[in-house]
Amino acid sequence: MPIINRIADFQPELAATRQDIHAHPELGFQERRTSDLVARMLESWGVEVHRGIAGTGLVGVLRNGSSKRSIGLRADMDCLPMQETSDVPHRSTVAGQMHACGHDGHTTMLLGAARYLAETRNFDGTVHFIFQPAEEGGGGGRVMVEEGLFERFPTDQVYALHNDPELPLGEARVTAGPVLAAADRISITVHGKGGHASRPHICIDPVLVGAQIVVAAQSVVARSMDPIDTAVVSLCMFHAGSAGNVIPEVAELTGTVRTFKPEVQDMVERRLGAIVRSIAEAHGAQAELAFTRGYPPTVNHEAETLRAQKAAAHVLGEARIHRNAPPRMGAEDFSYMLQRCPGAFIGIGQGDGGRHSVGLHNPRFDFNDDLIPLGASVFARLVEQELVRG
Repeated sequence: MPIINRIADFQPELAATRQDIHAHPELGFQERRTSDLVARMLESWGVEVHRGIAGTGLVGVLRNGSSKRSIGLRADMDCLPMQETSDVPHRSTVAGQMHACGHDGHTTMLLGAARYLAETRNFDGTVHFIFQPAEEGGGGGRVMVEEGLFERFPTDQVYALHNDPELPLGEARVTAGPVLAAADRISITVHGKGGHASRPHICIDPVLVGAQIVVAAQSVVARSMDPIDTAVVSLCMFHAGSAGNVIPEVAELTGTVRTFKPEVQDMVERRLGAIVRSIAEAHGAQAELAFTRGYPPTVNHEAETLRAQKAAAHVLGEARIHRNAPPRMGAEDFSYMLQRCPGAFIGIGQGDGGRHSVGLHNPRFDFNDDLIPLGASVFARLVEQELVRG
């Protein structure tokens, strides 16, 4: 793989930075230490730093030559509220928090590209290094866009990399169109009539109502939508009661809906609402559905996907690029940036058949440091390719 030699030279330093970030994870909108570290490093390389975007977010700006062309490169910085169970020397030092999705590595790959580009200046135009907070449910990408990210830093095209432990190290998914799903939250509250468990006939059991809702909800995907379309309805939490001999007053259910098309999203919301109301009514109970729209689908733009495929193939090799990979039902708030600016989301493999093949959001996950020079090289190649010097 033709990793850029200069990036390979400072791989040990980058790995140490990644491991330091991993050991000191920070939740969304709390990434103060990480943001300070990123800002110091960028400034030490002569990159202009703008802070306070979406709170802890920042943008590094690097200009060279006279071209008006620009490109944005984005990395996320936050961790997850999880307890790490791995035994790596750089494991989390913060109880209940860990980098279980590789954002420590994404941040480091972008830092590697920034250092190389600041040294070589082999481009003509402006590079925006976007370090985003709160990807894990906080919608930091949306907040950055709402706070004028692309008005303050006009960008012709924008790209992001995400590690993929299911792909072998150095392979990449670079596909046009929808690549990740919309992620919506559902909350169902069932109001019954509590009482003694030995006298159910004078009660209205919200547990029974909730259980029937769980089963019926699966009919939405199985029987209410075109089989060619894709959706997931998962009710993941069911809370009711406090004693084994008491029928409770209330049952609460929460879960998620994943879709790709707005019309499917609307249909799922409509059908779930009807199911919840009708089942509750049939039992003399009352129930309401709260359907909260979350991240929209992540949709890669066709022209920019071709550009990303070209850059990734240059670094990784043509045979290692998956150009028609099927979409996945995960979600990403880079979707908000793609709604405002043409670009592409790239998945790049880190799997080694061992501990670096542990899945995302697993308490034993650890980013593969061998991926750092590959990802940094893809980022740098995108800049040199798209802002080529005349």
